[in-house]
Amino acid sequence: MEKKICAGLYTQKVLETFKNPHNYGKIKNADGIGKVGNIVCGDVMWLYIKVSKKNGKEIIKDIKFETFGCVAAISTSSIITDLVKGKTIEDALKTTKDNVIESLGGLPKIKYHCSVLAVDALVEAIHDYFFKNGKSIPENLAKRHKLIQKAKDIIEEKYKKWAK
Repeated sequence: MEKKICAGLYTQKVLETFKNPHNYGKIKNADGIGKVGNIVCGDVMWLYIKVSKKNGKEIIKDIKFETFGCVAAISTSSIITDLVKGKTIEDALKTTKDNVIESLGGLPKIKYHCSVLAVDALVEAIHDYFFKNGKSIPENLAKRHKLIQKAKDIIEEKYKKWAK
């Protein structure tokens, strides 16, 4: 795969996705909402999912995002929606930061945290969906949710002076 680096940092795909993001917006009455952020860099992502059943499996029928952040944050938010739209919840949860980075043709290492935030937003939206619907939360999903919350708590504690 040939990487075409633009503007010194980003691939052409990252810049195209930033300029023309897919699935941008908010879903009214979303089945699940994931909100994540990083107080250090200032990125905040909201991911909204609508779930339907197909052949007895739960499918992410629609997915949208709203992101306040840098080029990489907006691009990773957009690309994760492309990666999981139409997939089962089970398959969507297999999406990794590496899938996001690869789909964008690469990211500068200093921006890898944006791909992590995008995946975390998806995890949180799916966790919210299970929680709101009184569904049994799979053990792996519960563990991931706890890790995301723990990291958030640590960062907020460390930077609480800034958070006020």
